[in-house]
Amino acid sequence: MQYYIIGAFAIYLLIMLGIGFLFSNKSTTLGDYYLGNRKMNKWVVALSAQASDMSGWLLMGLPGAIYVSGLSESWIGIGLVIGTYLNWKIVAKRLRSYSHACNDSVTIPEFFSNRFKDKTGVLGGVSALIILIFFLFYTVSGFVACTKLFTSTFGISPMTALIIGVIVIVAYTLMGGFMAVCWTDVIQGALMFFAIVIVPSLIVYQAGGWADSINSLNTSNAYYLNMFTEAKSGNAVSVISICSSLAWGLGYFGMPHILVRFMAINNPRAITESRRIAMTWVIISLGAACAIGVLGHIFAAQHGVNVDDAEKIFMLMIKQLFHPVFIGIMMSAILAAIMSTADSQLLVSASAFSNDIYKKFIRKNASNKELVIVSRISVAIIAIIAAFIAASDQESNFLKQVMALVSFAWAGFGSSFGPLVLLALFWKKTNIFGAAAGMVVGAATAIIWKFVLAANFPEVAIFKLYEIVPGFVLSLITIIVVSLVTKAPSKEITDEFEKVVANDL
Repeated sequence: MQYYIIGAFAIYLLIMLGIGFLFSNKSTTLGDYYLGNRKMNKWVVALSAQASDMSGWLLMGLPGAIYVSGLSESWIGIGLVIGTYLNWKIVAKRLRSYSHACNDSVTIPEFFSNRFKDKTGVLGGVSALIILIFFLFYTVSGFVACTKLFTSTFGISPMTALIIGVIVIVAYTLMGGFMAVCWTDVIQGALMFFAIVIVPSLIVYQAGGWADSINSLNTSNAYYLNMFTEAKSGNAVSVISICSSLAWGLGYFGMPHILVRFMAINNPRAITESRRIAMTWVIISLGAACAIGVLGHIFAAQHGVNVDDAEKIFMLMIKQLFHPVFIGIMMSAILAAIMSTADSQLLVSASAFSNDIYKKFIRKNASNKELVIVSRISVAIIAIIAAFIAASDQESNFLKQVMALVSFAWAGFGSSFGPLVLLALFWKKTNIFGAAAGMVVGAATAIIWKFVLAANFPEVAIFKLYEIVPGFVLSLITIIVVSLVTKAPSKEITDEFEKVVANDL
């Protein structure tokens, strides 16, 4: 069985590396390496955006949370569906047009700088720093998921598993840049979709159909299918908990690795069709992930499986349900989910450092070729730092749980970038002072709320609220208030805003 699985993994990884090599000679400029020269078609943008969005969280974090607490955790999925739709509907087209109008901006920090005509580099520097901080945690989550996958599949040591995962992800990201990342995401997105749909279907089939499955779940624990009751404790789900779960949708407005996909599409008018493709993928995938979580109890009872780590339930299902050849293919789907996000995070982090810190503050006269080289070096360095964090405090619940790491990084980006993206695109009076203040307040609130207030005052109900809510709200208020009490944007900025709006109608 091990040989079959290793063979399937090897074929999958060779395909990914081959794509990286294919695009290695096509990523010679910053526009190529960071944004694919804005030539991505609707299918690539849609599948790449959603594959890079969901990560190993879709196949490990969410099913694990639902396995423990039942469908009371499915509110997260509902929030994500709403957030995905609004992001595609409201932000995608305007950001594609505006980023191109703003001196052909190729990164989110560069868009902020060009949007507000920031000649000091402060906006780009602050936003790049925020990206580096929160993407470290996000990338760590990918490496933790990768470690769980390899240790569960091959029985190798966590450190060996971590090293293998880091080498593979870094290799093809280094070679091909954005185009390689997007095209591998298409394959990975399709593989993830197939795996996440087929597994719960087989569980239901073996259980005798949906009616028998539901009866079995209700007999085992009547709360597994109750969205308003926590299955493990039997306690009612609080309003704060529901609001916290739905608030995951706010994060989409500030996710750099998703937003750059909107900027890369070849034709803004194709975004409507791209949105339909993306929404179909995300609704079915999230629904299937929720099904895996609740059906895991039927599976465990049928096969006598001991589930010691809820985040491994999908892997345990695969190992019991399939022939060794297909086990390798299905396990590759989990690796695909991890890699499709980790590569995007590394690329965005590297672009933020090279374009918005290195070029602005270290080497202002750096050539495009030099910046591409610096980006590739940055990918390796950021990956090494993330791997070191993932390998460090193994006793920390925070650092070894995929769900916890993703949740914090998601809140950080949603709080610091989300309000600014919306106001930069749709409010003419937003100025540079409000933009800078809003990012700092949003990021600081997310960090303080989680590690100071929630950690030290767990008995206070309001501090159980997901940190993205206070972070997003305070950032939004800060941008508006500071923009109104400080110097208004110049005529050049407002004229450009009005031109973009007119062309976007």
